[in-house]
Amino acid sequence: MRVLGVDPGLTRCGIGVIQGVLGAPVSLVEVGTILTSADAPLEERLLRLEEQFLLWIARCEPDVMAIERVFSQLNVRTVIGTSQASGIALLAAAKSGIPVFMHTPTEVKAAVTGSGRASKAQVAEMVRRLLNLESIPKPVDSTDALALAICHLWRGRGNDRIQTALVAEKLRLKKLRSS
Repeated sequence: MRVLGVDPGLTRCGIGVIQGVLGAPVSLVEVGTILTSADAPLEERLLRLEEQFLLWIARCEPDVMAIERVFSQLNVRTVIGTSQASGIALLAAAKSGIPVFMHTPTEVKAAVTGSGRASKAQVAEMVRRLLNLESIPKPVDSTDALALAICHLWRGRGNDRIQTALVAEKLRLKKLRSS
């Protein structure tokens, strides 16, 4: 499975692609950061993000996209920019027919390090080790994108199966009640 991870941001958006299967070593396909100028009009920044997401999707051919779920922070401007970048990633995935999965920062930390309270440095070091890299990718946004991809590869498939089973069970119970 090939997973494209996105750490959304309006000025710096981390992006990374990994490949692997559950229970086997994971490998790096590509990693980077999409940059937009804080001085550019918002619509141009969003257009640049969309263009870059579509380029990455065409070049790397991911099976799924994993995006960090936006959560409330003290800085409302940051949350708004992050939400806008997430929306553009979702749009690019939809245009490309790629399923999208959202993961919280705590889920990512727990999947990669074993602790939902791990520091950014701990997550970065585990990403380096898991992907057998000589150094930690910079900036941290790109490392976070790889961590999201790893999280999805390891947790997403299991969570998907659980969700599918729950939906099937609800449908089964609904049919039993209506008959």
